[in-house]
Amino acid sequence: MSELARRLAVLMLGAVLAACAAKQGSVVLLPERDGKNTAVVVTQGGAQVPLTQPYAAANLTSGGPKSYQSSAQEVQSYFGAALAAQPLPPAQFTLYFVEGKDEFTAESKAIIDRVFTEIAKRPVPDVVVIGHTDKLGSDAVNDPLSRQRAEVVRNALLARGIAADKVVAVGRGKREPVVPTAEGVAEARNRRVEIQVR
Repeated sequence: MSELARRLAVLMLGAVLAACAAKQGSVVLLPERDGKNTAVVVTQGGAQVPLTQPYAAANLTSGGPKSYQSSAQEVQSYFGAALAAQPLPPAQFTLYFVEGKDEFTAESKAIIDRVFTEIAKRPVPDVVVIGHTDKLGSDAVNDPLSRQRAEVVRNALLARGIAADKVVAVGRGKREPVVPTAEGVAEARNRRVEIQVR
């Protein structure tokens, strides 16, 4: 379920709970961030109203749901505070490493500031750092190397003031390659650390 779909579900739940208590309220279908189509059917009593396009809406009344077309302005007017209170959607970054080392590639060094900017947007960040290797070498070498790469990133975050209990670092070795290769094959895109910021 996308973050926007979760936000929609929260808005719809609030509207439905209000409608159950007062036999009235509104349900508005919000657009997806990625532009994909979505739909929902509003049921009240024995009547149903399908909402199949962004800002399609239904008023819940004692006589059953009545469809209408809402707008971004109306949603902001009625639900702006609830939308503003929602957490930011998760962000993901990938940093790459020099073969056999815990040293960033030049391109990855430039991404670090973007990671800190994203973390700073969150009052209570939750960061997961996952280290990976390519399939060159044994598990005995790659498992500690992947963990070491994750720890390098974690330590960089801690050095910039991120609380230690907000950053978890793990290593996956060569088990989850982005680019499938045979054993013993070096692949730069698999030598990475993924950072998930929530």
